[in-house]
Amino acid sequence: MLGYILRRLAATIPVMLIVAVLVFLMLRLTPSDPAAIIAGDNANTEQVEDIRRRLGLDQPILTQFVIWMSEILRGNLGESFFFKKQVVELIADRIEPTLSLALFTILIAILVAVPLGTLAAYRHGTWIDRFVMGFSVLGFSVPVFVVGYLLIYVFAIELNWLPVQGYQRFSTGVGGWAQRLILPSLTLSVIYVALIARITRTSVLEVMNEDYIRAARAKGQTEGKVLVRHALANAAVPIVTVIGLGIALLIGGVVVTESVYTIPGLGRLTVDAVLARDYPTIQAVILLFSLVYVIINLLVDLAYTFFDPRIRY
Repeated sequence: MLGYILRRLAATIPVMLIVAVLVFLMLRLTPSDPAAIIAGDNANTEQVEDIRRRLGLDQPILTQFVIWMSEILRGNLGESFFFKKQVVELIADRIEPTLSLALFTILIAILVAVPLGTLAAYRHGTWIDRFVMGFSVLGFSVPVFVVGYLLIYVFAIELNWLPVQGYQRFSTGVGGWAQRLILPSLTLSVIYVALIARITRTSVLEVMNEDYIRAARAKGQTEGKVLVRHALANAAVPIVTVIGLGIALLIGGVVVTESVYTIPGLGRLTVDAVLARDYPTIQAVILLFSLVYVIINLLVDLAYTFFDPRIRY
């Protein structure tokens, strides 16, 4: 098991290196010049060139990459061109809202989708099954921002139950923190509930006619135990896969949701940095998201070995 984990960890190193190269080149090859954006519309050529020299943008691309990678390996993500702060500080300030939103969303998705998909498989062909399948199609079809504006209109404007926008930090009070996360998390969780419920239904349905299910029923076990201990446990590998995929896909959903609800997280930071052509911030945030994606895939692989020990060998 230790050897398997070490091999999987070693495989993440070249992946992250390739991501770093692609991110660096992608930003450097864009036509926009961050020095011109920083200097403003009224700046002359000399002022723009002076800013380029101070930012190191006048050096060859290979030299810039080597300097950037050496600083990354030292833990220095650089200074933001636009915000005039260390990128580490910017990420530290913005990571709590994004992490809170992601955890709330995936918790709602798992707690709702897995039982819903299991029930749909158990009641295959009934109105419950058709409802789950219909919701899955609808959840995939409606864009996140449309769901967000609809929930804002119903729960914030018409019913006045929840705040419309903003974020309250956990340190200022758990109640306000949770209240500010309900609408964004519900908005973001719709597509993941649809995805996980659909896969759960399919996976559980595939194992419901297996011999061990019939044997469990013949022993007199209740339907609840049959569903949870036998059907759901043996269908867990594809369900864990789609949950891991859903967590990774949260990266894109967070950007849209934070913009709709004006949440000062990493998604909003990414949008602001892209508009300002803030190379250090964009590179650092994308690398962080990529690292999270790789770690999630690693954890999913390790979860496979728990549900199916044959994978270890």
